[in-house]
Amino acid sequence: MTSVALALALVLTLVLVLGDDESQRPPLDPEADLSSLLAGFTSSLSAEQDYRSPGAGERRTAAAGFAALLDASPEGTASLGKLGFAVRDGTDRQTGRPYTVAVNESGTERSWGMYLIDRSAPPSLAVEVPHPVSDLRTESFGLDYFRQVPGAVLLIAGAHRKADDGRADVAHEVDSVFHVVATTLAGRGLPQIQLHGFDDQNLPDDDIVLSSGATVAGPPAHRAADRLEAAGLDVCRAWASSCGALEGTKNVQGKAAAKDGTVFLHVEMSRTVREAGTANVIRALVEADLRKA
Repeated sequence: MTSVALALALVLTLVLVLGDDESQRPPLDPEADLSSLLAGFTSSLSAEQDYRSPGAGERRTAAAGFAALLDASPEGTASLGKLGFAVRDGTDRQTGRPYTVAVNESGTERSWGMYLIDRSAPPSLAVEVPHPVSDLRTESFGLDYFRQVPGAVLLIAGAHRKADDGRADVAHEVDSVFHVVATTLAGRGLPQIQLHGFDDQNLPDDDIVLSSGATVAGPPAHRAADRLEAAGLDVCRAWASSCGALEGTKNVQGKAAAKDGTVFLHVEMSRTVREAGTANVIRALVEADLRKA
C-alpha cells in the first residue's frame, strides 16, 4: 500500500471511529466554574458569527435529548452529542449544588445554546436569556437567578440576536433549539421567566417593564411587580398600562405558554438597572416565587 493510500485509510478509520461530531466537540473544562464557563461562552458572540437554524429532524433530536437529560438519562448526552453539544456534570462552587450543563460546539454554525440544570431539586423554573451580550448583562442576571432557585433550569441562546440576518433571535423564531428546550420545560408545567434589556431613553420613567406576553397576567406576575416596586424600582405593568414596544406580546415562547396555559413572565430592565447589578432585581423576583400559583 502506498503512503498516500495508507494515510487515506487512517483518516477514514478515524472518522468511522470518532464520528465527525466528536472531532469538533472538545470536552468541557472540568475545572471551570459556572461564572468562567458563562464568560467564555458569551465572549465569542457577535452579530457576524456563524449561525443556522436547526432543521426539523435536528429539533426533534434536541427535544428528545433534552427531555432525557432532564431525567438524567445517558440517552440525553448521546442525543445532544449528535447536535454538537458537550455535556458534563459538576458542582457549583458558589452554592455547593450539583448541576448538569450542555454547551454547543464553538466556532460553527450550530450555535444553539448553553443549558444548565440544577440537580439539587426536581426541575421547577425555566430562566431564559434569549439575547446574551446584545441585551447587556442579562446573562449575568440569569446565572444569579439560577443560583438562587433549587431546581432551576437556565437557557442561554448560543448566538447574537442579529446573527444570520436576525434569524438567531430566538425570542421570535420557533425554529431554534432554544424554543425547543423552552417548550419542553413548559410542557412539564414549569413557569418561564425571560430576561431582556432596554435603553433608558426608550422608557425614561421606568426601570422595569413586566409583561405576561401573550398569556394572562396571573398572581405570579402581580407578585413580581409588587416585590420589584417594594425594592424601590419603577415598574410598568403591561397588563395595566401601555409600556411602548416592550410588552413582549410577539414573543414566541410567550405565545406557546399561552396555548399551554403555563406561566410566562417577560422582564425588561433598563440599562441603568443592569449596570447597577443583579442584587435588588433578582432578590425581588426570587421572593415573588413564580413557582407558586
